[in-house]
Amino acid sequence: MEVTDSLNFDHKDRKDIYEYIERHGTVREDEVRRALNFDPAALGTHLTILRRDGYIRKVGNHVQVAYAPGEEEVHMLDDLDVTIRMAQDVDLESLVDAIHEVADEGTYIEAETVADIIDHEEVVLRHNELSSRMVFVATTDDHLAGWVHLDLPEAEKLSHTAVLTVGTRSKFRGHGIGSKLLDRGVRWAREHGFEKLYNSVPATNEGAITFLEEHGWETEAVRENHYKINGEYVDEVMMAFSLR
Repeated sequence: MEVTDSLNFDHKDRKDIYEYIERHGTVREDEVRRALNFDPAALGTHLTILRRDGYIRKVGNHVQVAYAPGEEEVHMLDDLDVTIRMAQDVDLESLVDAIHEVADEGTYIEAETVADIIDHEEVVLRHNELSSRMVFVATTDDHLAGWVHLDLPEAEKLSHTAVLTVGTRSKFRGHGIGSKLLDRGVRWAREHGFEKLYNSVPATNEGAITFLEEHGWETEAVRENHYKINGEYVDEVMMAFSLR
């Protein structure tokens, strides 16, 4: 199931089960049964139908939302073997650490918000009736080197747009990992019918602005004094990329 698929449940109990799993990530079947007070046989029937319809998958005695992972991409970048793949719940801690590391440089406020939300919810990917998100990560030698995150609004009037953040940990920069991640996020958005991407950064983050401009992004608007960083007011540069 893709995170852009519409959710259409023909039974309230199955909707409740899906929403519990989506909210909690990978969970044990008996946890779902206890939390929702289901008879074991009834739960088994509902889980079977949800698996058949492509909403969830079974992993051992755990269940999780069945996001379509897509193919892993492997790149040789200088002396690094880099794999770009859809993020998983097992990546949560290292993903949050990586985003915070970049955000703590003081120049990527949007990324800091993403890290806080993922850390608070304790689930990497989301797909519900209010909001959805897709995350891809770059790994090398089992280290998470960077990420690209897409915030996907469910509101009909905004459903053609997405907000993208992308970053690479400092020790992995200079190899082109950020470009590969950005390209992966843009391709995913285009393949799933989005028309425009947005990314906002402080005006002081000249490196990020140049990086995005080199990849075809344009400044759409500037909000004066939108941020206050280290006691100084800083403009927000709102950048956009058209997929049409």
